[in-house]
Amino acid sequence: MGTLQNGSGKTMLFRAICGFIRLDSGSIQIDEVMVDGNHIYNDIGLLLENPSFIEDLSGFDNLAMIASIRKIVGRNKIIEVLKKVGLYDAKDKLYKTYSLGMKQRLGLANVILEDPKILIFDEPTIALDKRGVEALIEIIKEEKAKGKTILLSSHEKEIIEDLCDEVYYMEDGRLSKK
Repeated sequence: MGTLQNGSGKTMLFRAICGFIRLDSGSIQIDEVMVDGNHIYNDIGLLLENPSFIEDLSGFDNLAMIASIRKIVGRNKIIEVLKKVGLYDAKDKLYKTYSLGMKQRLGLANVILEDPKILIFDEPTIALDKRGVEALIEIIKEEKAKGKTILLSSHEKEIIEDLCDEVYYMEDGRLSKK
């Protein structure tokens, strides 16, 4: 998905897909699950703009806390993901000391941590340096090769053209195919 305009509704659409907001009309179904106020689809990794974590925990400890909820990944997987996003050397630093780019990388690590079926990236290149963008692109290509469903919004036309099989634009809450 691509868009050239802020405020078009893409973040709200992503939140609705994840079950974070109720729909006024229409419906969202993923596999056999109707996503609404009563049901959510649990196999989604989501990176919204400006990810937030617990300030006084390290990057590793933030991911470990998240992983403890569903108990499907352990320490080794957390280390592997931190290496993949380029945060292994900063794994023990407190989140509040992270730069914006490091915070975005931790958000990326969180998206892929539990190997979800659907990955949603909302403006994932924000605050990433060139190496961070390269890591992001590599991760998206790896996940795509595994057959994952990936929703990506970006103002960066080159990334959309390089990574997306289908491109949609969103304006005033309406999707249209390119």
